[in-house]
Amino acid sequence: MNVPTSATRRRILAVTILGMTLVTGYSLAEPQLAVPRHAAQRHRPDPYRAQVSAPGSRFGSPLTGLTADQITAFATGLDEFQNKETAAGGLGPIFNNSSCAACHSKPAIGGSSNIVVTRFGHETNGQFDPLANIGGSLLQDKAIAPGALEVIPSQANVVAHRQSTALFGLGLIEAIPDETILQNAAWSQHDGLHGLPSMVADETTGATRVGRFGWKGQHATLLAFAGDAYLNEMGITNRFFPTENAPNGDQVRLARYDRVTDPEDTVDPQTGRSDIDAVADFMRLLAPPPTRQPSAAAQMGGMLFSSVGCSGCHTQRMQTGPNAVAALDRKGVNLYSDLLLHDMGSLGDGIVQGMALGSDIKTPPLWGVRTSAPYLHDGRAATLDAAIRAHDGEARRARDSYLHLQEVQRQQVLAFLDSI
Repeated sequence: MNVPTSATRRRILAVTILGMTLVTGYSLAEPQLAVPRHAAQRHRPDPYRAQVSAPGSRFGSPLTGLTADQITAFATGLDEFQNKETAAGGLGPIFNNSSCAACHSKPAIGGSSNIVVTRFGHETNGQFDPLANIGGSLLQDKAIAPGALEVIPSQANVVAHRQSTALFGLGLIEAIPDETILQNAAWSQHDGLHGLPSMVADETTGATRVGRFGWKGQHATLLAFAGDAYLNEMGITNRFFPTENAPNGDQVRLARYDRVTDPEDTVDPQTGRSDIDAVADFMRLLAPPPTRQPSAAAQMGGMLFSSVGCSGCHTQRMQTGPNAVAALDRKGVNLYSDLLLHDMGSLGDGIVQGMALGSDIKTPPLWGVRTSAPYLHDGRAATLDAAIRAHDGEARRARDSYLHLQEVQRQQVLAFLDSI
């Protein structure tokens, strides 16, 4: 894979960023109920009942202002999100976990976890090979039979870990117009910052969009995000990702252990929908993290957060565009992210993915960050203070300014982060 250098790529994109022609004004249709898949193979606690909190009241609750049909769609999606897949229903033959909720449960269903996945590849003279022909770049570390297990191949000289991210408020993030994120990119070309949009081909439409989900901004829509997770995390093929992963690329082993006809997530012919649509509904209608009443220290910390430069990437607020769902229509989104890729120097994971180079990380939203320890993409930081101290690359200037604060001021910044 011939990848341009970071400096060259950033110079080119900084010049052309506002001239990009994109599909914008994405609008969400009213959610419909998805028909459950493989009902006979589902595995749930007995008795099972999806628990839905009052709208917007706490972590894991639905957005405020939903219609009765949308609340039903949210509950149906929550049901599927917690469904434990089985081999008879298509799990595997290689996978990382058996349900969405297994990796997204802290502090509530839809949150984060300290579970990590492994990425690998081979880097030579600045060129990255994801080793896709032998199972890369994502390792699936579980299998339905011992003979199907994957291993990190000997050719890999780059190995990285990534934590599961929280899903709270993702519908609001999805509803932010592409042009808003592009404007962020144009404005970020200063003070050592060179944020770039992750331009991706959306698997669900084929349109070029701004990616905003995943550590590298690899997906633009929640339906694509769900379809990718079903295939690559649970081994459930679907209409957008119909090809099963072969263990370390071995088609013989795949044929031996893959016993369920693909695609395994079957579409209901009457609605044109399947389980990934239900899960996308759940994520889309999931409320953002609740905030805390800021103390005097937190209010002062908010001003310091901006003055030291953290808000250069962790942009406090954006707004959604027109949307068919009233709860997502032209709403303020206090996500604390510009949704752009930034060169994070030594903090990068070394994995090239789409437009994102090995040192690039998409700015993670900070809302609800108080519940997501350990921190950073690989969980290396036990505390928020440690996470800030580990910042590098484009964030070095803001990190150093934070370190030059008095101890009481640093505590105020941390109090602010604990409140958002």
